[in-house]
Amino acid sequence: MMNPKLKELRAKAMALPLQPGVYIMKNAQGEIIYIGKAKKLKNRVSQYFGSQNNHTEKVRRMVDNVDDFEYIITDSEFECLILECSLIKQHTPKYNILLKDDKGYSYIRVTNEPWRRLSYVLQKADDGARYIGPYKSSYYVKSSVEEANKIFGLPTCNRRFPEDFGRYRPCLNFHIKQCCAPCTGRVKLKDYNERVESALEYLSGDSSKTLRELQERMTAAAEALDFERAAHYRDQIAAMKKMRDKQKVVDIHLDELDVIAVARQESKGSATVLRFNESRLYDTENFIIDDVDDEVDFRSQFILRYYTLRNEIPSHIALDGEIEDRENTERWLSEKKGKRVYLSIPQRGTQKNLVEMCRKNAFESLGQLKGVTGRQLSVLDELKDLLGLEKIPEYIESYDISNLAGADNVAGMVVFENARPLKSAYRKFKIKSFSGQDDYGSMAEVLTRRLNEYKKAQEEGVSTGFGRLPDLILLDGGKGQVGAVLPVVAASGLSIPVFGMVKDDHHRTRAIVSDMGEIALRPNRAAFTFVTNIQDEVHRYAIGFNRQQRKRVLGSSLEEIPGIGKKRAKELIRFFRTIKNISNASLEELEQAPGMTHPAALNVYNYFHEDA
Repeated sequence: MMNPKLKELRAKAMALPLQPGVYIMKNAQGEIIYIGKAKKLKNRVSQYFGSQNNHTEKVRRMVDNVDDFEYIITDSEFECLILECSLIKQHTPKYNILLKDDKGYSYIRVTNEPWRRLSYVLQKADDGARYIGPYKSSYYVKSSVEEANKIFGLPTCNRRFPEDFGRYRPCLNFHIKQCCAPCTGRVKLKDYNERVESALEYLSGDSSKTLRELQERMTAAAEALDFERAAHYRDQIAAMKKMRDKQKVVDIHLDELDVIAVARQESKGSATVLRFNESRLYDTENFIIDDVDDEVDFRSQFILRYYTLRNEIPSHIALDGEIEDRENTERWLSEKKGKRVYLSIPQRGTQKNLVEMCRKNAFESLGQLKGVTGRQLSVLDELKDLLGLEKIPEYIESYDISNLAGADNVAGMVVFENARPLKSAYRKFKIKSFSGQDDYGSMAEVLTRRLNEYKKAQEEGVSTGFGRLPDLILLDGGKGQVGAVLPVVAASGLSIPVFGMVKDDHHRTRAIVSDMGEIALRPNRAAFTFVTNIQDEVHRYAIGFNRQQRKRVLGSSLEEIPGIGKKRAKELIRFFRTIKNISNASLEELEQAPGMTHPAALNVYNYFHEDA
């Protein structure tokens, strides 16, 4: 329902000054539901109360709930940004992007029992255990404890010691040398506690000291001819060095760096932050946000909200895309830090790779909500950018025409939803409007029929199958097929992106084509593999339907022969493969086919040799 006060609100907005400021939207109960900033208040606020056709769904919902608004004029756009951040933090309006500041402290927990366990927790409990911390980075604590347990072979299972000694077989962790398996009852408590103390020393941060002590223990054990214990220390030293080397792979040549990437699908958004210090990843955070309409706005608002909650601001922040008002955002971050902060969108090198990794993690978090993998969402995002689409193509339909020298003209339609085949939505078409070979005309007919089915489904209130429009149509063919289909889509009044998939001389996917020209596909990109899979699948499906149709035609012609019914006709085709082979077969060969008798074979032989 449209806001009845829309006209009144627009009149008030048109009276605003053309100056920078912050506007505050309120509902009928006087609650603040949205806070925004503008370079020119009149222009920005009046847009909300004009035509609703150009607004996103989130903005329309917000406008429907506005009863009144207030505004504060500022001297500059920078003051706008500072005031907006302050007011949003104070009032947490419903329609602003908000982040819950649940970043608490983390602890290392050491149980108070003879066979001690190490774990990471977010809160201390009055349970008699020893707690080491607090640590600000939960990621650091979690990964460090996991590493320590693996290196020193400490159990992470739910088995109780000594109650469960000998009751179970050692688990997989023992066989891959990540647990000493005290559950076997063969590990001495003294040796076990030595492992625990070494792990605690390792977690204290002085890994060099721990390595030296382990080296000394290994040497002493070897001199005492206790080679089994010496090998145990050797394995711990190797595991520590391996973990330490893993931490050195990121070479960013910066003292501190945050990497931020966002992902969006439908109205859900995900933002991931990777935090580096002294070239090492020390923290990672992920946020899921509802009601996200625009990626640039989402990224811009997220940065402001995130650093409003965080006091630790790095000197460099690498982003995966553009933001609004970048200059003032940099200035705000610099003043908050007390030192110059740089925002960048890396185009190559290590930082570019880190941004891509961060973006994949954002898609992974988003994919978990929909039951798909981050890789699947990531490839759709890559395809979206490659084709210049407005949104991620979650629902893709692909078409191919198949015939044999103009006969048995058919088409196949395959569907991919969230980058996976949706076989329940596959459809087959027989070309009806003409005979002979005309791939362009066939493709136009198929799409006309498909879109007509959509209109029927809409009238019947059906939103599945043909009642759902694709986000993208991919045709197996080039510019000619695309040119034949685009007028059909335009005539339907619908807006659906249409592209063709072309192959090289070796029948391998080479490029995507539009009415404007070709878009090259790089073989090392995920989008190339994905499009190739679609083209192969639709070709397989169409060819399969064509063969099925030919067999039906062949079978029906054989059924004209006395004594040959559907079953015998089917067996003959399966045995001889083609009508030509059947017609050239001898009487003896026909009798060898499954289910054939001498009279039936004789009838078939005479049918093809009656003129001989």
